[in-house]
Amino acid sequence: GFTSLRNGLSRVSRAPAGYRAIHRRYDVIVVGGGHAGTEAAAAAARVGAETLLVTQKIDTIGALSCNPSLGGVGKGQLVREVDALDGLCGRAGDRAGIHFSVLNRSKGPAVWGPRAQLDRQRYRDFIQAELLATPRLEVMEGSVEELLVEEERPGRHRVTGIRLAGHAPPLEASSVILTTGTFLSGFLFLGQTSSPGGRIGDPPSSSGLSRTLKETLGLQVGRLRTGTPPRILKDSVDLTLATLHPPDQHPTPFSFLNTHTHCKPEEQLPCYLVRTTPGVDRVVMESLDDNSHIQEDTKGPRYCPSIESRVLRFPGRSHQVWLEPEGMTSNLLYPQGLSMTMPPDMQLRLLRQIPALHRVEISTPGYGVQYDYVCPTQLCPSLQVKTTQGLFLAGQINGTTGYEEAAAQGLWAGVNAARSALAAPLLALSRTESYIGVLIDDLVTRGVTEPYRMFTSRAEFRTLLRPDNADLRLTLKGFEEVGCVSAQRYNEAVRVKEGLEEAFSTLGSLSRSPRDWRKTLETSTKGVLRIVSFSRATELLQYNDITYDDLAAALPESLAPFLEFSQRLKIEAVYRPHCELQKKEIQRIEREEGMYLSPDLDYLSLPVSLSNEVREILDRVRPTTLGAATRLPGMTPAAIVHLLNFVTQKNNNQKKIIHNQHSRAHKKPSGPEPSEGGERAGAVS
Repeated sequence: GFTSLRNGLSRVSRAPAGYRAIHRRYDVIVVGGGHAGTEAAAAAARVGAETLLVTQKIDTIGALSCNPSLGGVGKGQLVREVDALDGLCGRAGDRAGIHFSVLNRSKGPAVWGPRAQLDRQRYRDFIQAELLATPRLEVMEGSVEELLVEEERPGRHRVTGIRLAGHAPPLEASSVILTTGTFLSGFLFLGQTSSPGGRIGDPPSSSGLSRTLKETLGLQVGRLRTGTPPRILKDSVDLTLATLHPPDQHPTPFSFLNTHTHCKPEEQLPCYLVRTTPGVDRVVMESLDDNSHIQEDTKGPRYCPSIESRVLRFPGRSHQVWLEPEGMTSNLLYPQGLSMTMPPDMQLRLLRQIPALHRVEISTPGYGVQYDYVCPTQLCPSLQVKTTQGLFLAGQINGTTGYEEAAAQGLWAGVNAARSALAAPLLALSRTESYIGVLIDDLVTRGVTEPYRMFTSRAEFRTLLRPDNADLRLTLKGFEEVGCVSAQRYNEAVRVKEGLEEAFSTLGSLSRSPRDWRKTLETSTKGVLRIVSFSRATELLQYNDITYDDLAAALPESLAPFLEFSQRLKIEAVYRPHCELQKKEIQRIEREEGMYLSPDLDYLSLPVSLSNEVREILDRVRPTTLGAATRLPGMTPAAIVHLLNFVTQKNNNQKKIIHNQHSRAHKKPSGPEPSEGGERAGAVS
């Protein structure tokens, strides 16, 4: 079983005393074994880099530190995209899921949110097994004392490796990825007490790491906070007083490689819904004087706030609380929506104000965490620090919250760290092609003032960036351009792409009058024939009440071969006309993304009509493209036009110079022919 596998991982990779003399140079070193770190390490190794993952505890690699769930609205799209790029979390979710559901079903498929409750142990086991089986990847247990850097010129550095605690020799690397989560100068809060740490039972990362970022590299560092609810004993809850919510009858896997989930529908566990009462508000107000975390000015997550924050912001309102299972055999429930940091005795009092929890017992109290983050406007779209060659950041260190946001950043940082180490050009994902692109662009152009969470509303082109088509958008690119996708996954994506294209071609060729369609579909549809007024089969699929299965049942010879794609064909038919209308806007953004801004531009003295405020914004953020500049807060339409004209004129001048050089190089010499054939021409070329 996995016990022997974990022992094997421990035996091969643990290095507590002498660090096993693993002193050779690596291409990439990843610091941290959470969602960002595991995806980063696996991605770097897939690209071809010799990679080392350093974590404080090998046993906690892949741990679900907070809620035992994956996906949701916006977040499910990220999981699907990470999977399309051959990441780990989608397949891990399918293996560990114990309750699958698609959120937002009442709305269009573009904003559906695939989500699953997870078995904590199964998820951790899967991630550890995947890392152990990944070629070119080593795992080491240790605490990073210091980031090793060299100053190339004033204000510009290059990373050279890391130094571990305990007087160990340095480990050299071309690229280092920091995925420290809440451990960077982390402090835990419970009532009036506080102690160093990034997660209960685990110490924080070394203060030397934080000092390197602030003092040596001069990075702007901020402070954020988050929290977690108490874990409660299931057998102490009166579930007859809660509303039962079963999983979907037909679970939807996260991974494009899976047709079904590991846990069968009939074996999956339900969730339960309860609501807060006025008694909860009373306990919160009584506990404020004994709650130092809630009194801090440090910003917490707006979209997953503590119960204290909810009561203070919305007094007198009843709030939803979801009771979620933590595992198939676990006796613990996770009360989603009751994150709290008051003293443990007050936590028990608060919980018992809810009828279903009137006799509840707590296994582990809730607590708060405060931690350092690096202001992400100091990063490039590759997630490399602008002023430090080879240093990449991913996850909560960039001001985000959530497993899915961390995994997405980790994968992309891993890709680019490996490419940097292997002397390949760094890459960026556009916000027109992926939610990962939206996430990273928001971070590096706008920064954060509170923990960033992904929503579908953040994506301008969400009808194109759907959960169902992430493989078509990213898998082919991941194999052909990025280098992080396996041949097996690529071949499957090509098969699906060709199958969908053939199916659409067939649908487009089926053209009939409304009367003929009514006659053809008479036995297949229910009460919708009166609204059919189109002639092509693709147009019929735009009706809510007509499915691909209906058409295939009526025309089996033509359409039955493509039944495996039935849902995808229906969704694509609905959204294709709208996506066609968005193409011009997408092309405009792509043109702007192709206009690069030099990192050395002196915006304060640029010979362009810009206000001092706009100049200061550009100088502070230093966007890498015109497209990124247009999305900066404070940029006016006039400033964008002036900057566009400047970039266009500069590009035209460069083209003229190149053209003139090219013309001179190919101009025949006017003097006498060279005496020795070809020598002179060779010198000119």
